[in-house]
Amino acid sequence: MGSPERELCPPPSEEDELTLPRASINKMIKELVPSVRVAFESRELILNCCTEFIHLISSEANEVCNQSNKKTINAEHVLTALDRLGFSDYTVEAEAVLKDCKAVAAKRRRQSTRLENLGIPEEELLRQQQELFAKAREEQAKQDQQQWLLLQQHGLVGMEGPPPSYIPPPPGTKQDDTEDDDYS
Repeated sequence: MGSPERELCPPPSEEDELTLPRASINKMIKELVPSVRVAFESRELILNCCTEFIHLISSEANEVCNQSNKKTINAEHVLTALDRLGFSDYTVEAEAVLKDCKAVAAKRRRQSTRLENLGIPEEELLRQQQELFAKAREEQAKQDQQQWLLLQQHGLVGMEGPPPSYIPPPPGTKQDDTEDDDYS
């Protein structure tokens, strides 16, 4: 017979059963061992182990955070948790990943402020963009008109308009003779 506390606990909810995305785990497995087939049950076991590992590290990092009287778990808390749990071999690689993450975040911040540093309001940038699009459409229309006139000069089009994908050969080149061949 279970303890009274155990009976009062509700059954596990969906929130208690959070896992990593299966697609991500499958991709990592395929990248790490591309020539090995991994059974479904093994993939599920790996998924559960990864989820449990993250839960273990997160719980310990939370404990470190609480002991430091902080409200937010930071990278140092996670690194300390790895060390406390006996995973100190992972700290060097974890620190390298942290450094890479910080570099990517800094790059994103620089890129997002680049427009702000121009000193041009977003509305003005949008207006300039629309102006450039209009100019490009105008240039394309001129090129289409020039191609149409060239086709008319060669007598290759009727009044209904040019064939959609026909590009005439440059002047002075011999045209293909296949139209003149008699196949009867």
